[in-house]
Amino acid sequence: MSQGKTIVLGITGGIAAYKSAELVSRLAKKKYDIHVIMTASAQHFVHPLTFRTLSGNPVVTDMFAEPGTWNVQHISLAEKADLMAIVPATANILGKMAHGLADDMLSTTVLAATCPVLIAPAMNVNMYLHPVVQDNIKKLIQLGYHLVEPATGHLACGTEGKGRLADIDVIEQAMLGLVHPKTDFSGKNILVTAGPTREALDPIRFLSNHSTGKMGYALAAAAQSRGADVHLVTGPTCLADPAGVKITKVVSALEMHDAVLKAYPQVDIVIKTAAVADYRPKEQAAQKIKKKAGELTLVLERNPDILWELGQAKKNQFLVGFAAETDNLIGYAQEKMREKNLDLVVANNVAEEGAGFGGTTNIVTMITRAGQIIKLPQMTKLETAHAILDQIRMLANYR
Repeated sequence: MSQGKTIVLGITGGIAAYKSAELVSRLAKKKYDIHVIMTASAQHFVHPLTFRTLSGNPVVTDMFAEPGTWNVQHISLAEKADLMAIVPATANILGKMAHGLADDMLSTTVLAATCPVLIAPAMNVNMYLHPVVQDNIKKLIQLGYHLVEPATGHLACGTEGKGRLADIDVIEQAMLGLVHPKTDFSGKNILVTAGPTREALDPIRFLSNHSTGKMGYALAAAAQSRGADVHLVTGPTCLADPAGVKITKVVSALEMHDAVLKAYPQVDIVIKTAAVADYRPKEQAAQKIKKKAGELTLVLERNPDILWELGQAKKNQFLVGFAAETDNLIGYAQEKMREKNLDLVVANNVAEEGAGFGGTTNIVTMITRAGQIIKLPQMTKLETAHAILDQIRMLANYR
């Protein structure tokens, strides 16, 4: 898979540096030639020996150390790299890169690089949102650098917000997309829906489900890496926005319905992974519902069936539905195929270990319009996304 590709990975001084060990391990197993450059600060978080062991190559830590071979090391690494990635990227390295500073091996090598350079920031939420840091990021993007945005969640400093290093799956996909750009979906417009919806009871409470959006986000990122123009309509999640993807963020099923139906006429393929609520409260209280003695009865009404409407309005679009079930997986999926006029159903048993909501893996069975049943083994959601896209490409070619 690596096809002799070389990746230079820069690691800077943040607590997320330990997560880069998993990234190096994955890439090394796929036979990429990994060369790690660590800043002085990064070495306070993870010892260079860790990365030397995982990559099988010496780790560069000192710009003035005697090189292992007779060359100018920062130039030689920059010249041999098919990709540079900085994971994690601190505010400090972002500032250096944006202003052309070169005072250590990493910043010097970045300036000498002619290959794609990807940055994955990770820092305190207030640092990340600081106008200077945001300006530096905007400038780097304008200069042609590639960005994997941080995720939102609990941070090591004890605060909550945007600043967590993006999932390693997301970073790896972005890196491999730059190393091995695929164009089999070039020129295709793909609409992906993801995440849960929230149906408000009152200004404080809502009805929802356990969907995290990970499968839909993986599909959006995978499709974008393969050349598609991707529009992601997503319910509330804590995930980083996939790079290069148009994002529409919604909350309720009605909002998702309107966004999807508006985009539908312009797309070639729809992949509908969102877990949309079937029902919503008939009445939303204007004030918080107070606790009282006795039972509370909620009256629910049906939400529109978005997938059914897409099936009825379908012209030339290729329509993919997801079926998350707890029993009779194939039967319910086939019924969904017929009722909603789908071209492909991706079904999974959410009660099965390794296939449920929130995890990094999935176990799916794809069912085609012709009745073919294709069961995939447990894979990461990113690998599953590419397998689904492979099937879509094959089926769309023979429709």
